[in-house]
Amino acid sequence: MDLTLPQRLYLLSYDTDRNRFDPVSSAYRGSLLRAAALAELAHGGWLRVEGGRAARNAARPPGDRFLADVLEDLSPRRPTHWVTAVSDWHLRAERAVSGQLVANGTASVDRGRVLGVFPTRRYTFRDTGRIRLERHRTRDAVLLGGPAEAVPFGDMALAVIGIEGDVETVLTARERRGHRDAVKALQRRFDAELPGLREAVLTAVAGSRAAG
Repeated sequence: MDLTLPQRLYLLSYDTDRNRFDPVSSAYRGSLLRAAALAELAHGGWLRVEGGRAARNAARPPGDRFLADVLEDLSPRRPTHWVTAVSDWHLRAERAVSGQLVANGTASVDRGRVLGVFPTRRYTFRDTGRIRLERHRTRDAVLLGGPAEAVPFGDMALAVIGIEGDVETVLTARERRGHRDAVKALQRRFDAELPGLREAVLTAVAGSRAAG
């Protein structure tokens, strides 16, 4: 089963050893998922980068509902600033992507209530091997130290978004420091193909932390 970049990033955020989602990036995970969607939309030709902003192309919308919704959020009349595109409706993004994974059988959800009042959702993933495979693919983009240009686009994009979002299940801070050259090479490629998007991710992360 082929997964979208947002779906892959959601799986990457899950720590299979501790059976929990990465706590560091939890507050802004929705923005990271939207950034992954924007990267896929640009790579697939549904949007283009114009003046450092995201501009919609006149093309049939993608078949994936979340990707289509993110594309629909962009102004049809003028390019949208990446910061706006990453941040708009970010609180809904995580639920939308997790709902897709439940619908396609990748995950199941148990609903409950804390103190009988506050609703909770606990997700279980049937194939943790798939999550580990996704993690190895993304981490290898950095840890193997090969040419950045040879890394598949999706692996490159997820590695960079995960790094800028401090997603510890992608790379720890120590691993990032130990592989600075590989990280910088991937960042340069990301910036060349998606100019302005990485800065928007950093802005969303900083804004979430300042508010938090």
